[in-house]
Amino acid sequence: MRVLLIADAGDGFLDIALRATALDHQVKTFIRRYDRYKRPIGRGLVDRVDDWRPWIRWCELCLLEGNSVYMYELDRWRKEGVPIIGGGSESAAWESDRAHGMTVFKKAGIPIPEYRTFTDYDAAISFVKRRDQPFASKPSGNCDDKSLSYVAKTPEELVYMLGRWKRAGKRAGLEFILQEKVSGVEFAVGGWFGPGGWATGYEENFEHKKLMPGDLGPNTGELGTVMRLVRRSRLADRVLRPLEDHLDKIGYIGNIDVNCIIDEEGNAWPLEFTTRFGWPAFNIETSLYTGDFIEFLATLRTGERTTNFRALDRVAVGVVMAIPDFPYSHATRKEVVGLPIWGPTDDEAWHPCEVMEGQETPTATAGDYIGVATGTGSTIREAARGAYRLLDELHVPASPFWRHDIGVRCRRDLPRLQEHGYATGMEY
Repeated sequence: MRVLLIADAGDGFLDIALRATALDHQVKTFIRRYDRYKRPIGRGLVDRVDDWRPWIRWCELCLLEGNSVYMYELDRWRKEGVPIIGGGSESAAWESDRAHGMTVFKKAGIPIPEYRTFTDYDAAISFVKRRDQPFASKPSGNCDDKSLSYVAKTPEELVYMLGRWKRAGKRAGLEFILQEKVSGVEFAVGGWFGPGGWATGYEENFEHKKLMPGDLGPNTGELGTVMRLVRRSRLADRVLRPLEDHLDKIGYIGNIDVNCIIDEEGNAWPLEFTTRFGWPAFNIETSLYTGDFIEFLATLRTGERTTNFRALDRVAVGVVMAIPDFPYSHATRKEVVGLPIWGPTDDEAWHPCEVMEGQETPTATAGDYIGVATGTGSTIREAARGAYRLLDELHVPASPFWRHDIGVRCRRDLPRLQEHGYATGMEY
């Protein structure tokens, strides 16, 4: 099959390009932020093109890495029949414009935590002082700075952070929300949606977003995830399936994930959408495919349904390997590009991200977010052991690091979820 990959950063799609090529597909990869010297992700490893447009009619399947660039232009191509897997301008707004995303939940009849929208720091500070309670502050609209997502423990703490961002000129004039904090267990579910509805296999998952073990340190996007594909999911019934009419209306074809908090009474409170391929979620999910994942995506677009592509009820754990100064990425390219990667980089459980062809070794680093190691098993502990065993065999001469506790909190959280009928059958 002729496959066109359209990427912004490229770190998510490198693994997909390599795997699709290994499955004998013809793959062309466009990386918007590619730079031969400063950002050489995939250099020497994939068939890269300088412009995706000449290849849009060539492809039999077009995959979009994200939902932040070319959305309106790709909407037009989609209307002309180009076989695209990924979101459009409307679904992108569900994720980036958090207030709009909350409105979508409400229209679908899904209860949401209380929130208020702000564009002014002083108004937000006055609101927090008046309510005298902590909130979760999250950027919205055109701001995607992970450092501006903050869950305060006290009102005073949030007032300080709002004042600090104001003094630093962060997101000045841009929209953000203050959302009511909900205590409970963080738990997410995703699914693949197309003309035929949901593909078999909902993706129940536990994301680990903080930099350090014990969920300490700054937000990173994601440092590791526990995932399981299941035929039926109580959480999907609560926060995914009610969205079907809305997804049909916008012609959505792709993956949609909803991150939630399950409170002590078993209520599911949605926090945010991910309306695109998730990273490293899709890298991890490929470890649960028993067939060609490109063929799976092709059948999703045509509305066919089969269970022959993915292993249900098996657990996968993915752990990100990075080097300093991730997650800030302020280091010069000389410090993070071209470092040799020793070890079993041809292992199917290794998913390269910011990597290029090496000189001393088959592959070398092309950034500070090197890749994802995965393991699978019947339990979380068994799957995690596989991922960590592979990491122990990989070596980079630049102080590589990873969280050593991915999945450990599930030992505490699973019984709390299963008491309310969530994550049934999953074992630590």
